[in-house]
Amino acid sequence: MKALQALSDSRITRIIQDGESEVLSDVLAIEDPLEIRLGFPDGKHRAVSITMRTPGDDAELAAGFLFTEGIIKTPEQIKQIRHCGLKIGMQKGTLDRAAALNSNTILVDLADASAVDLKKLERHFYTTSSCGVCGKSSIEALRTEAKPIVANGLRVSADLIHSLPETLREAQRVFEETGGLHASALFTTEGELDVVREDVGRHNALDKVIGRKFLDGEVPLGERILLVSGRASFELVQKALVAGIPVLAAVGAPSSLAVELAREYGMTLVGFVRDGRYNIYCGGERILANG
Repeated sequence: MKALQALSDSRITRIIQDGESEVLSDVLAIEDPLEIRLGFPDGKHRAVSITMRTPGDDAELAAGFLFTEGIIKTPEQIKQIRHCGLKIGMQKGTLDRAAALNSNTILVDLADASAVDLKKLERHFYTTSSCGVCGKSSIEALRTEAKPIVANGLRVSADLIHSLPETLREAQRVFEETGGLHASALFTTEGELDVVREDVGRHNALDKVIGRKFLDGEVPLGERILLVSGRASFELVQKALVAGIPVLAAVGAPSSLAVELAREYGMTLVGFVRDGRYNIYCGGERILANG
């Protein structure tokens, strides 16, 4: 992962159990606001969302957010993605990563405004690093873009599920230094790591992953397994459903609403994937027992 500006140095006082203390350097995961704006062919701009995120992979974050919210449907609707004052460039399906970031505002220039669902822009979004759905009017609004998972015969071994957290941890470079980031990762059905992204917001990490695959023209993701490092919230299930991901595994617990939505739309949802165990909440027919 290219997490630019993800770390910040800080001086801390560490208190030891016996009362002694020491002053030393520590590294923190950066949390900064990002305003996502749409640019229309007539030259006008419109703010869509402000999210608190870890800088880096901002174009993927913007694209993933716009896709999972149903505002855009295909990468062809995007002419380019650029920070205000710095062009990142997303042209012909290829994202050219910038060497540095200098703006907390990112502009998604549209190729054709008529193809965008402008009704989706009637909602105003403010998202924090801990909650990605603040300000949305209803659960039904979240469900509008989710479609049932198509049965394609995908099966996943129990051993593969057990192996996912260790593979993810090995890929979490920034987490190892700070302990302060969430991660989302896509795996193949053979357990190979495909894409991993980190962020202070679990919803941002997933938007970055989905945004990468969306920009590459690879959604829906019917042959991929998603692992998230924390709990499985309703919103994470919703975003995974929009991307067509059939299996979502979480290191932490799912919420009741996440289980309800996953069951309703035919997703396999697995929680507490750690310490050699996991719980299957729905869709267990895709999990093959060992032996």
